[in-house]
Amino acid sequence: MGGRYGTADPPVLVVRVVEPAVDGRANQACLEALAKALDVPKRAITIVAGTSSRTKMVEVEGGDPQVVSDLLRR
Repeated sequence: MGGRYGTADPPVLVVRVVEPAVDGRANQACLEALAKALDVPKRAITIVAGTSSRTKMVEVEGGDPQVVSDLLRR
């Protein structure tokens, strides 16, 4: 995980998972990967848009903005 997709704002963080997009497995893997990378509990992350799309918008409660900045620079 890490890196920025494109140059538009807001920035888009790249997250890749190997789980298939079947029965929400890819979404769950995405949430788990984000929780681990951001050092927050999985329950602190919610997909607010794009549950059936490759591009998702998530809301994170209690995350450290510096960690996100570091991930975007990878």
